[in-house]
Formats: sequence, C-alpha cells, structure tokens
Amino acid sequence: MSSNNWNLDPAPESTAQIQLKPKYELFIDGSWQKPHSKKYFDSLNPANESILAQIAHANQKDVDMAVSSARRAYRDVWSKMSGAQRGKYLFRIARLMQEKSRELAVLETLDGGKPIRESRDVDIPLACNHFFYYAGWADKLNEAFAGQKPSSIGVAAQITPWNFPLLMLAWKIAPALACGNTVVLKPAETTSLTALKFAEICQEAGLPNGVVNIVTGFGDTGALLVAHPDVDKIAFTGSTAVGKYIQKACIGTAKKLTLELGGKSANIILEDAQIDQAVEGIINAIFFNQGHVCCAGSRLFVQESIAQQVVEKLKFRLQSIYIGDPLDKNTDIGAINSKKQLETIEKYIALGISEGASIFQPECRMPTKGYYCKPTLFTDVAQSARIAQEEIFGPVLTIQTFRTMEEVVQKANNSPYGLAAGIWTAKGARIFGMGKQLHAGVVWANTYNKFDPSSPFGGYKESGYGREGGRHGLSAYLQFNT
Repeated sequence: MSSNNWNLDPAPESTAQIQLKPKYELFIDGSWQKPHSKKYFDSLNPANESILAQIAHANQKDVDMAVSSARRAYRDVWSKMSGAQRGKYLFRIARLMQEKSRELAVLETLDGGKPIRESRDVDIPLACNHFFYYAGWADKLNEAFAGQKPSSIGVAAQITPWNFPLLMLAWKIAPALACGNTVVLKPAETTSLTALKFAEICQEAGLPNGVVNIVTGFGDTGALLVAHPDVDKIAFTGSTAVGKYIQKACIGTAKKLTLELGGKSANIILEDAQIDQAVEGIINAIFFNQGHVCCAGSRLFVQESIAQQVVEKLKFRLQSIYIGDPLDKNTDIGAINSKKQLETIEKYIALGISEGASIFQPECRMPTKGYYCKPTLFTDVAQSARIAQEEIFGPVLTIQTFRTMEEVVQKANNSPYGLAAGIWTAKGARIFGMGKQLHAGVVWANTYNKFDPSSPFGGYKESGYGREGGRHGLSAYLQFNT
C-alpha cells in the first residue's frame, strides 16, 4: 500500500502451520495451570485488530507458585546437574526452535506487527543462535572466569518487552539456564504468544519441571515478581521509568539486577561516508523495524557539507517503502504494536510540528484497519527539542547537522540515554577516535542494528546497566567466590 509506481502482487506468508489455542493458561512446574485470578485478557493482532487468543492474568498466588516451582527445581535438580547435561538441554531447545522457526516467525509477526522478513530473517535465527551459543558455555564456566570460582545464583525473575519477544526471551533464559539458575519469565502483555510457544518447546525438549516457568499478565504481575522475597536475580528490558521503579524496589535487598532500558541513539554520517550505503543503513535502523528498537538510530547527525544530499536521498528512498500487511513479504513497515503506542507516536509527531521542526512524510495509502504510522522525518530540529531528547519508539527520525567531529560528539552525548550509536565514514581512525568519546554501550561502524550472540549489549546512564550477550552475559547470572 504505497504511492510508488511499483504494483507488486501480494506475497502473504501462509498461516496454515500456526497452531494457536483459543485460551492460554500459565506455565508453572512443567504444566499448564489455570490462573487463580480466573482472569484472561485478549492478545490482538495489531495489523487488523482481531483477537488471536486469550491470555491468563497471573495474580499473587500464581506468582508464588511459579517462584516456589523454580526454587524446587533449582534446589533439587538444576543446580546439581553438570554443565554438560545442562548444555544438552539447551542444544535440544535450540534445535527444536530451528525446526519450528517458520511457525515462530509467523506468530511473532501476527502478535507484534513487525514485517515477516524481519521476524523470519533476524528475530528467530538470532534467538536460536543464542541458545546454541550459551549451550556451548554451560560446561566451560570455570574456564570463562578462571580463578573466580563461579556458581549459580538461584531463581531469576525475567521481564521482557514487546519489541523483540522471543529474542529478548533468548537473551535472558539461555545464559540463566547455562549458569545453573532457574527462571520465572513474565513476557509483555501485548506479545505473550511466542513465550507460551516456547513453553511448549521446553516440554517437548524434556526440560525438568520448574526450570522454566512463564507467568503472563500486565505490570501488576511484573511488580509482584520483582517484589517476591524468594527471587535472587531480576533482569528487565523495557522503559526507563519502569526500570527506575524496579531499581528502587531492589534497594535494601540482596537481589542482583540488570536493566536494559530506553535509548535515543545517535547515527552520525561524516562527509567521507558512502552516502547511498549510509542512507540504506539509516532506513534500516529506524524505519524497517517501525522504530520499535530501543537502540534505534532515531537521532541522525549529518555533516553540513552533505546534509542536503542525504536528506534528499532519504526522502526519495521513503517514497518507495511499502506500508501494510506485516505478513506480506513485500512489506517494509508493518503495524505499530498497540493502539496505545500509536497514540504516543502521534503525540510526538504533533509535538515536533508545534516545536517548529519541518516534517516530511511520504505520500502513501494507509491500511484502513489496524495500527499504522507513516515514516516521518523532522529537519530543522533544535538540540533541546523534545523529539530530539525523548524516546518515541516509533518510525520518527530527527535530523540535525554539524561541522566538526568535536561538535557532533558533544551533541550526540547531550542525552540522558547511552545505549548505542552509529558512525558512517571511510576512515577507520575516525571510527576509533569518535567511538572512544561517544557515551554508548555499543557503537556500530558503517552498519547498524547488527547483533551476534558473542557480542555484549547494554547501555549507560538512563539506558541501564549490565550486559546481555557474550561472556559478559554469563556474569550477570553468576556469583563469584575468589
């Protein structure tokens, strides 16, 4: 559904292989259990607002049962198992995820609204690879931390966001299990389905009962999990506001905590960069994922001498983007995850106009049903503008110019966040020089949003602390006795 002159035939991905239950219970102690609250909520397809399934809403008694189940499994089975044995279970889970990758990709797109190309080619393969990667570490913890005598922590409470449901699950569960911990996971209420499918995979893999428990619900369920006295570790990915609440709740307790929070990441194009490559990288960094990435390069800084050329190329490229059914393989930009998030994005777009920025949106026909937003460029943006300082979490890009590298480093660091950054240049010395000065946990060079299980990811300042991925991701689930 676009105004360009290309009339592409629809290429929808089949949903025939999807096996969805009309109602999902809680996954506790290796079995499906009805919620004590007797409450359920709808999981919607944001592309057409249809109901996919009903999801159980866990209350205090349900959370208590899940944590008790995880504690028993930790005490009686998982912590006593050798690393090699734990690794076998992780390998089995990874292989089952690969076998079901098509079903998982379609389900991720149905539930979350992201284009099937991204679910199929990025999210699911990366999630599988994280389980393979940490399966290999399970029997090598002493070598990974030589002389530090690593040991497991206990029960880990994990809360994941809606933008990468299965991938964020893998980032958290895989290292936790490899290190000998057991897990209670609470997925985002709008994207719980792949986590519940993962529970079925755990059953099929023969994972001991209680090693992985999944409780669904809203923020109140997550708060109960955070406050539970028998939880030893909390891992949270989500908004900075909720992260601050969790941090306060952990003060005075012995709970270990890692937080991966919001971002307002800078993408910097220097005048010697390959402009066409950079433009495509910018489009990929902020628009193809609907801006639903905490590290999305939502602040673009372009050297003044090439600014007009870059902006023109960006506008031209946006005219060829397809917006529509996320299951269509032609689609570049799918649906916004929820009505609430769409309203937030629209509020910021209106705010940008009121702040005096110049707006550009491509001419395109939008679907009449579902939650969709046109890709939006803002130029003439002040450094102090709220659209340049606050996380929008949508397909909205602010563009500012600079003259010197010193100036752009200062502008890029002028943010409460410090999650990621990108640099586009032909000179390696500039990459290393600027990379050292940027306050960002990850700095990409001539690319963006590239992830690998062996690379750590995390932020500074209000983007949180701790790392997920790589050997660093193991240490978040271990205690050391040197």
